[in-house]
Amino acid sequence: MRVVLLGTAAAGGFPRWNCACAPCAAARDGKLPARTQEGVAISGNSRDWWLLNASPDIRTQLDATPALAPGPGGTPVRGVLLTDAEAAHATGLAGLHGAPGLKVYASPPVLAALSPLRPLLDRPAAWAWADSFTEGGFVLAGGLVVSAHALGSRPPGHIPGAADDDRWVTAYRIEDLASGGVLVYAPCLGRWTPALDELLDGATCVLLDGTLYEAGGTDTAVRAPRGRTAAAWHLPVSGADGSLAELARHPGPRVVYTHFDSANPLLDPATDACASVTGAGAEILPDGAELVL
Repeated sequence: MRVVLLGTAAAGGFPRWNCACAPCAAARDGKLPARTQEGVAISGNSRDWWLLNASPDIRTQLDATPALAPGPGGTPVRGVLLTDAEAAHATGLAGLHGAPGLKVYASPPVLAALSPLRPLLDRPAAWAWADSFTEGGFVLAGGLVVSAHALGSRPPGHIPGAADDDRWVTAYRIEDLASGGVLVYAPCLGRWTPALDELLDGATCVLLDGTLYEAGGTDTAVRAPRGRTAAAWHLPVSGADGSLAELARHPGPRVVYTHFDSANPLLDPATDACASVTGAGAEILPDGAELVL
């Protein structure tokens, strides 16, 4: 399985257009690499490609990835798997408008949230829309087997009165039938759950939420939907209850953090925070990095 990190920043990208924090200033000065909003492309055969989330930066990301360039037969992109209905992960669907036959997988509440946009996206070329929680999982062109797993109830702020549903935010477990490689994709994670422990058993690699380095740190100042801080929506990396400590119980998978907030010290390889994470064996990779599982 080929896995390309199309983007690795949280909503707004890095540097964030309206932020003057030290990391953003360093990125504008060329001292730190810029990052587009989080998204991934995967393929089991290097011909059929699937997008994991579709950020507003999708056009730039596709143009920067030679494997995703259209050829005589059209685009190699077959569809999109959404983890949630947040703008930074779903509005890039509009950038794919006009491609015939794309298939979008999402949980039932996310599909319902996108229903007002579907008539627009289905023209001029109809798309297929599928429940990612179908019993037994589903198979993607290219030989990838996928199952979706609920990570907790966190409805997006742009949907007033949204009902609680544990499937508002999901993770995907993706297995390559040919190589046996297993990817766990969880770019948004509010808390560690026993279900996530089960997902990591036997995994080859996990792409995990790295939005915040520490609870109560400077990178928690970013606002989240419904007026709550990002700390209420994302499990921090560090700390006794952070994701890095939880991952210590799972020494097998390769761990790659993604979805970094613009004020996150992990964006700067010279920080002690970055050294602590990489010293523990986790990775912080740039946009465009490719993994082979």
